[in-house]
Amino acid sequence: MKAKAFAPGHISGFFEPIYNQDINRTGSRGAGINVTFGSVSEVIAENSSTQDLEIFVNNRKSNSPVIRLALRYLLGQSPVKVVVKTKYELPIGQGFGMSAAGALSATYAFAKISGISSNDALRASHFAEVQLKTGLGDAIASSFGGIEIRKSAGLPPWGIIEHIPGNMDLVLCIIGKKLETKRILEDTNKITKIIDYGKYCTKKLLQKPSVENLFVLSKTFTEKTNLADEKVHSAIKAASKFGYASMCMLGNSIFAMGKTDELCNVLSSFGKIFICNVDEFGARVLED
Repeated sequence: MKAKAFAPGHISGFFEPIYNQDINRTGSRGAGINVTFGSVSEVIAENSSTQDLEIFVNNRKSNSPVIRLALRYLLGQSPVKVVVKTKYELPIGQGFGMSAAGALSATYAFAKISGISSNDALRASHFAEVQLKTGLGDAIASSFGGIEIRKSAGLPPWGIIEHIPGNMDLVLCIIGKKLETKRILEDTNKITKIIDYGKYCTKKLLQKPSVENLFVLSKTFTEKTNLADEKVHSAIKAASKFGYASMCMLGNSIFAMGKTDELCNVLSSFGKIFICNVDEFGARVLED
């Protein structure tokens, strides 16, 4: 039996980590945008005398801890052979929520085969992400799609998401080496500022929810948390002449909207460019 699913990439503009003893309520408040580039996973399952899980990412055999852990949650002890073929449409470790999208596309496809609910698929992906510290709210945001404000952290019904309507071209630019989310989430000096400004930006966006305001507040968060290096700041400054821009949390990359051609032109000297739109549908099973 086999099934295929897609989960959109997710860019966080700003975030406030929320830790709870109950993993269902752990996650982040903040805001972000789901994009039309994401992860596609094909999952093949067959009966077996033992449990066997093989994962391929972009056609190469991979350990892929987040996908593996998420599927282990769903598999339990059942003897089954599962082969996962995942394709990432954006680079990993650059603030595009790819590890969450990979886990989510794999769990959604497996859920389709095994008759598990999409809520259980989301829970497994969220648990894996939080446990491995690869992200805090990406899986939840990616399951919903659109432009979102995460009003409260965690899975539904605890986690509450408010949507900001809108769709536009987004220009993404990869400027430097990948960032390790885990290292930043474990840095106490950085976390204090992230919590303070994440809280502030979420409050301000809820008062005046718009895409423009999301970008303005994301830029404030980038400046106040000292997460961006000089090159990322320069790219944001250059892009701001033709629209709005900010850093993708957490990556050496930026996202921008405005005059698409001019943005591509000015940003191409900083790094690799991708043009995409807002994904309004969220994670979903793909019918052949």
